[in-house]
Amino acid sequence: METLKTMTYEKTGRIARITLNRPDRGNGITMDLPVELARCVEKADLDPGVHVIALAGNGKGFCGGYDLVESAERMGEGLFGAEWAPEGSPLDARVQAANHDPERVWDPMIDYQMMSRNVRGFMSLFRADKPVVCKVHGFCVAGGTDMALCSDLLVIAEDAKIGYPPARVWGSPTTAIWAFRIGMEKAKRLLFTGDCLSGKEAVEWGLACECAPADKLNERFEILLERIARVPVNQLIMMKLLVNQTFYAMGLPVTQISGIVFDGITRHTREGYAFQRLAADKGFKEAVRWRDEPFGDFGHSTFKG
Repeated sequence: METLKTMTYEKTGRIARITLNRPDRGNGITMDLPVELARCVEKADLDPGVHVIALAGNGKGFCGGYDLVESAERMGEGLFGAEWAPEGSPLDARVQAANHDPERVWDPMIDYQMMSRNVRGFMSLFRADKPVVCKVHGFCVAGGTDMALCSDLLVIAEDAKIGYPPARVWGSPTTAIWAFRIGMEKAKRLLFTGDCLSGKEAVEWGLACECAPADKLNERFEILLERIARVPVNQLIMMKLLVNQTFYAMGLPVTQISGIVFDGITRHTREGYAFQRLAADKGFKEAVRWRDEPFGDFGHSTFKG
């Protein structure tokens, strides 16, 4: 496998371990990450010795979402994109800058091409032949939840926070999987407010299967991985297909198209442009403060019931 920029890959026994590895940036999502994630999943899928895939993150938290220093603060400068993107493609930084200029005509399909590509990367976890178990510590917010919830099982620290604050402004869950994981009522409760859950609450709401105190999280994670790894690969593949086909029948792929399109729209509303301008002028933290302070939870980590 070529050198990875955003994560590491290793195999221990029957477990393939994919670990997000940009801790200085909160493991923020860049244009490289979804591509590398899909490559790692494919490597694990094709390895006959791998029974289960473990997904985790280095540093203080699992994933803080998209690297918004690159996007919110720098999009207008033509600095948000992929270095390797062909000129004129939807991932070309200059194309993104032009498409997010409020003085120019917005092409929604440029946004769609960019974000649908990312969703394909995240959904490689869901579509993998083998089970994917995600470990969340610290924080898993915004785009980070796309990876966590596309995994088959979620094990979370009791004091971690998980949620989608960009539902308040400048974002829509592109994998659109919340309602499929926790049902319509609970999904609306979180997405209408952008509130986060603690790890303990995530289990109570059915979003995660297990939680543990932070100092016991690794132990709980490894116990589950080892139990799954004892099952023959063919059985695991069949059990995953059996459950996943229900989500396909319920319309997950179609719903994701709406999630991707709406995400593009949110960045081109009056409020979306205001958020981007504030991030560019005063930094992303101040933009988040503007977004969250009316809810009284700027800097807080748990659901306010």
